Amino acid sequence: MGTGSASVSTSGFSKKKMQQQNPASVVQQQQLVQENKPRLQGQIHAKPVEPKPGELKPVVITTGPGPAVPVSSAGGGAGAGLSLFSTGSNEFSLKETSPHLGGGPLNKDKTSSTYDLVEQMQYLYVRVVKARDISFFGGGGEIMAEVKLGNYRGVTKRVSSNHADWDQVFAFSKDCIQSSMVEVVVKEGNKDDYLGRVWFDLNEVPRRVPPDSQLAPQWHRMEDKKGDKSKGEVMVSIWFGTQADEAFAEAWHSKAANVHFDGLCSIKSKVYLSPKVWYLRVSVIEAQDVLGEKGSTLLRYPELSAKVQVGNQVSRTRISGVSPNRSLSNPFWNEDFMFVVAEPFEDYLLVSVEDRVGPGRDEVVGRVLLPVMAVERRTDDKQVVSRWFNLDNHFGNPAETKLVTGFGSRIHLRVSLDGGYHVLDEATMYSSDVRPTAKQLWKAHIGVLEMGILGATGLMPVKVKEGKGGTTDAYCVAKYGQKWVRTRTVVDSLSPKWNEQYTWEVFDPCTVITIGVFDNCRTDKNIITNGVPRDSRIGKVRIRLSTLESDRVYTHSYPLLMLHPSGVKKMGELHLAVRFSCANMGNMLHMYTLPLLPKMHYVQPMSVNQLESLRYQAMNVVASRLSRAEPPLGREVVEYMLDHDSHMWSMRRSKANFFRLMSVISGLVAMNRWFESMRNWSKPVYSSLFVATFLILVALPELIIPATLLYMATMGLWRYRFRPCHPPHMDTRLSLAESVYPDELDEEFDSFPTSRSVDVVKMRYDRLRSVAGRVQTVVGDMATQGERFQALLSWRDPRATFLFVILCLFAAVGFYAVPLKVVVALWGTYALRPPRFRSKLPCRALSFFRRLPTKADSLL
Repeated sequence: MGTGSASVSTSGFSKKKMQQQNPASVVQQQQLVQENKPRLQGQIHAKPVEPKPGELKPVVITTGPGPAVPVSSAGGGAGAGLSLFSTGSNEFSLKETSPHLGGGPLNKDKTSSTYDLVEQMQYLYVRVVKARDISFFGGGGEIMAEVKLGNYRGVTKRVSSNHADWDQVFAFSKDCIQSSMVEVVVKEGNKDDYLGRVWFDLNEVPRRVPPDSQLAPQWHRMEDKKGDKSKGEVMVSIWFGTQADEAFAEAWHSKAANVHFDGLCSIKSKVYLSPKVWYLRVSVIEAQDVLGEKGSTLLRYPELSAKVQVGNQVSRTRISGVSPNRSLSNPFWNEDFMFVVAEPFEDYLLVSVEDRVGPGRDEVVGRVLLPVMAVERRTDDKQVVSRWFNLDNHFGNPAETKLVTGFGSRIHLRVSLDGGYHVLDEATMYSSDVRPTAKQLWKAHIGVLEMGILGATGLMPVKVKEGKGGTTDAYCVAKYGQKWVRTRTVVDSLSPKWNEQYTWEVFDPCTVITIGVFDNCRTDKNIITNGVPRDSRIGKVRIRLSTLESDRVYTHSYPLLMLHPSGVKKMGELHLAVRFSCANMGNMLHMYTLPLLPKMHYVQPMSVNQLESLRYQAMNVVASRLSRAEPPLGREVVEYMLDHDSHMWSMRRSKANFFRLMSVISGLVAMNRWFESMRNWSKPVYSSLFVATFLILVALPELIIPATLLYMATMGLWRYRFRPCHPPHMDTRLSLAESVYPDELDEEFDSFPTSRSVDVVKMRYDRLRSVAGRVQTVVGDMATQGERFQALLSWRDPRATFLFVILCLFAAVGFYAVPLKVVVALWGTYALRPPRFRSKLPCRALSFFRRLPTKADSLL
């Protein structure tokens, strides 16, 4: 029998005090503090601590050039540590932590191999199974069981006394235990007096360590009010365990004591699977005799089109044109449409032929209804056989049954479920899965991703509860591939601790896992009764697997950043432990040589607009299916995790992308500046060496490619010393979130279509016109240069073309007579001559090129 009296479990990261102050001062107080103390020595409080003499100071590592800035932090020793990785201010920095994973080095047990990326949390589990021989006045009523531990009270559901079966588990966090006794009471449903009770001494409660089997429940005879043994018995089992216990997920938790009954199911941890989605390809080829006998009596040309509908997805063909080889009743379209459907297939494919009889008025002249589950499936680019389907143009008039049945109007369709594509439901740049839909095309996984969701600190209050002020009921959602995980909700805590570990199979290393933190609004009964519940966003973190080293555990606290109309705000910090394990490094490296998407995306590619439209449809399908789970994963959660608004216009994001492009081009600009410095002979020694190297490479051209590749390999090996040692995180400087103008933020959060006033919209439209004018000028300049190249041989300027043709003839003879090496050497030496031998005027060739005509003269 193990003892379990009053040991308190602390986490490897400390709690933070939330101050109702200026956000800047609040953030300064949200520094993570870890003390060099054993795991079981009380609670650690975070506060600014000056470094001790001789203590090592962690260093802020910036992504841009600049000196390293020392940052003071508390800690040291083997049990704690902290270092910051920042792109600017420490407020939005990434911090490396040292939590006691798997219980710490001195607390290892059998579960460490399975739950080694989280901190062990001790719980007292009480399983109340059933009762028997319960007798009370009146008989036949409802009874319930109540588990009491100090100030905490857990209640089972009410059942009939003739069949008193509960089988419910109650979990009490060990750091909240305030009593040495736990009591199980059986009482009548509507009365306060109990029918019997039994209690247990916590010092005698055993400890269970999985994979041991569950503790067998036993019958215990209860005592009545007088303290005498009664006839009634209750079956109970009680033990100490951790979050690795099988009963943890479904147990009632003591910290959820204030949650109403309807909200209890929404606070449990769950694993969801996205539905298996397919692309449905519909080719509408032609139709025959759609007008029937009415076609000969029409006084106009029929405007026939086909409408294809699957669920709430609708597409239309163009109106069939008039052809001399086809009658009016035989329209021809030959158009392809793509839709998104999910297993199990519950939708129907509805194809209807419509005649436009007036503006906005379409009359259905025939339709066919096909179940999606009967559609042929394919995994390659081989077309399925097209078929003719009879059109039903009888819509409920019994008098025309014989006429309709005897007349045969039909439509020619080719329908298939394409399993060779990967149905994109995420933004391509953040995709977590690139496998095709058809399972027979899947390859074996190359590794395993393990993540320990430890907790969060310093969360901002999201809502106000009566008597408690600002608080947050936080839970975490992680999405990778088809697997979504949702942690339990920690009620009324600004520093929740989840300590839950999850595992995913990895099929491609160049994928991204997304972790989001939300506030559970379903714990508040007023929100559920007064309106549609919507969980609030707290923040999101993305981790690209290819940036992780194999078999290394990354323990960091990630800033949870949210962009509000008032600016960027830090909502707290999320503490994660991540490990990417690779079974075969050869298979992993081989994946880098394969196409990112399945074969069908390249054999029968789709346009960017079509992919974006299908992604929106796939996101709606996934959101509707996950909202039908219990507890439901809300649409607002799915949309935020899948970046549903990534395509919306944002001046801030456009500027950020422009500066990203400038950063890429800056390498070419720097190279050009270096070349100009060689030409200017500002450093004669270096310029002389450069000219000598150039002449050697011209004389031995076979050394050019090996020398270039050797230089790149040497630079790669040299930069290995300075490789990033931490995963990337949300960068506020790169996103221009700290320097954005208020009006640009207001525009970014505007609805679509806009809901702002006319004056504001007019001002933004004028600003957009000015930006577009600059883009227009740049595009025009690029077109001008290209047209000058075309004008060399167009004879638009006969004298310029004559000079160019004569020059080409003489140059052809010269290049034939003089070796190429000599020409290149002479050209290079001439270009690199010292400035005293050069003129400040542009060269004759450039002057000739700038004089060539362009089509800009013909623009209005």
